[in-house]
Parts: sequence; structure tokens; C-alpha cells
Amino acid sequence: MCWCSYKGVTDVRTAILFCMALVPVWAVADTHTVTAGQEIYSQTCIACHGANGKGTIPGVADLTDKDGALSKADEELLKSISEGFQSPGSMLAMPPKGGNPTLTEEGEKAVLAYLRTQFGRSGASSREPSPP
Repeated sequence: MCWCSYKGVTDVRTAILFCMALVPVWAVADTHTVTAGQEIYSQTCIACHGANGKGTIPGVADLTDKDGALSKADEELLKSISEGFQSPGSMLAMPPKGGNPTLTEEGEKAVLAYLRTQFGRSGASSREPSPP
């Protein structure tokens, strides 16, 4: 049984859109997107996360930790980028949009594509529920 059929998706167009929604940001990122994400990271994120992604301030997420922030799904990370996030036990919270009020949704996705490319965890964002 096809996984799409299991989820009640019956027409081809809906099945294609459904499957496209499961494709992680990093998998479709082109060089331009990653470069744009790198530029945003170097202007907005680097102050706290550092050039190496390990964090420059106690409590800031280490983006290189295999079980850390980048082990989460793209949707969760994009929400954290957009709305801000406070790590458990940290006294410092990441502000919405990393403190950059001009950061667009496209920019958020570009940063995530850069993070996935630069610091790994490429498979983490492709978490797909297993069919029974």
C-alpha cells in the first residue's frame, strides 16, 4: 500500500503536493539560496552562534552538535527562527528572526539551507512518519 493512499491522498495533484511538502529545505536549496543564507548568517546569526556554529555565548545552541538544534525538523527550526526560541536552562533567548526584523520567510529558509549545508544534519530534516 502506498504511503499517500494510507494518508487518504487519492488524486495525483494532491499526492505530488503532499510529497513535495515532505522534501526538506536543504534538499532543494540551490547555490544562490545557500549563498544568501550564508550572507544572512554572517550579518545576523554569527554574533551568537559564531563562525564555527559552536556558539559564542553560554546557552546558545551548538549547531555542530549531532543531537542539537539541527537534529530537529525544518518546520520546527523555521518556527524557532521566525518566532524566537529559548533553550531549556539558558538565560538567553534567541529573539524572533534572530533580532533582524527585516528577515523575510525566504531569508529564514535560506539561513536554514545554509545551516544544513555548513553544519550538517541534512538527514534530520527529512523525518517522515513511518507507515504502520
